Amino acid sequence: MPIKIKFLGGAKTVTGSSHLVSTDKSEVLLDAGLFQGRRDAFYQINTTFNFNPHKLDALVLSHAHIDHSGNIPNLIKKGLRCRIYATSATKDLAKLMLEDSGKVQEEDVHYVNKINRHLGLPPRKPLYTKKEAGKATKRFRSISYGQRFCIAKDIFVTLYDAGHILGSSIIVLDIKEGQRNIRLGYAVDLGRNNLPMLNSPKIPTGLDYLILESTYGGRLHAPIEEAKVRLKDAINRTIERGGKVLIPSFTLERSQEVIYFLNELIKEKAIPSIPIYLDSPLAIDITEVFQNHLEYMDNQTHQAILQGNNPFELLNLRYVRDQRESKALNIDKRPMIIIAGSGMCESGRILHHLKNNIEETRNTILVVGYMARDTLGKRIVDHEKFVRIFGVEYELNAEVVVINSFSAHADKNELHDFVSGCLPLKRIFLVHGDIEQLQTLHDSLSQKGLNTHIPSKDEEILLS
Repeated sequence: MPIKIKFLGGAKTVTGSSHLVSTDKSEVLLDAGLFQGRRDAFYQINTTFNFNPHKLDALVLSHAHIDHSGNIPNLIKKGLRCRIYATSATKDLAKLMLEDSGKVQEEDVHYVNKINRHLGLPPRKPLYTKKEAGKATKRFRSISYGQRFCIAKDIFVTLYDAGHILGSSIIVLDIKEGQRNIRLGYAVDLGRNNLPMLNSPKIPTGLDYLILESTYGGRLHAPIEEAKVRLKDAINRTIERGGKVLIPSFTLERSQEVIYFLNELIKEKAIPSIPIYLDSPLAIDITEVFQNHLEYMDNQTHQAILQGNNPFELLNLRYVRDQRESKALNIDKRPMIIIAGSGMCESGRILHHLKNNIEETRNTILVVGYMARDTLGKRIVDHEKFVRIFGVEYELNAEVVVINSFSAHADKNELHDFVSGCLPLKRIFLVHGDIEQLQTLHDSLSQKGLNTHIPSKDEEILLS
């Protein structure tokens, strides 16, 4: 009975993770991520499936980030009828993320079709709408960490804490092959040790094969404590100038992590108690999910919240849903901290705050996440003298501070330590990384005598 893995997405790239595990009796999909790229590639790649969604026995979702979950509504439109297995926190977060993805696509298509009408080009349609995305979570079934569950005739799944975001999982499949059991681990994405609020990743044992991310396969992170120190220094410098701190932030995990550190700094009196605004309806909804799933947080945070010390209920923290209130922040000249989406400055309310504040030397743009090439965020990180926002050129005079140590992905040493804990392994498959990082991790693992392979997109491999 052959057992095969087909690497459908997230192979030799960091987006669109999706991998098909098949036997003579079953087909199980690991993640169904949205490929994120230029518009034409976005539509072509996300609507092309080299498998039949209707034949899937199960889909197992590692976590709620869109590059892992975002194509689920599209799969349902193409015939997927199976259950989707994930933790309860991932289920609740995925509902918010998918509905927002559908809303963003509808808005994007509306804008594009205005231009297409003028150019005489045919109209486009979104991959899926907000309404279609909302139906997806009806197929979810929640399972807990450590619970062994039968998801197909010859496949069992167990989820372990990945320590990446709230409810994120390392997926382990036990596949029956006659009298043998083949054990496959899937650690994409893998978190870091000792991140605030989260438990450190759990290392599964007894694996035969491992699919492993390599986002930072050749890099080392500074200690997470350094992020807190640099955050404090940047805020205090800006307050001394009478300026604002603008933080473009990913709505899921990074916004909550920044608030957690701000709470600690204020408690320690390391920064003044100035107004802090979380200006993102989605991030606000996600923060509510965090507070409803204390069981997925580390014991320290769990106990602190139960004892009334909730980091998300700071006296000077304001949650901004109303658009008029958001616009009013740009008229208010007091020193303040504004956390707003999107993380790469490509959309969302952060664009309006940047437009109104980027030319003032007293202000600071504080970058706490990865900025992809060709995004406004990357141009800001590169200190380009002039940047375009809503088609208008602005001079970049604000201070730019980049704090890379906020990353929620394991670095080179943490990936090596994780692999060491999983040994012995027959083979390791490296995915979810740029070519440079993939190759560096491949070479360093191979030097240790480990059988390591970098699969290409749609490559199919037989497990012996």
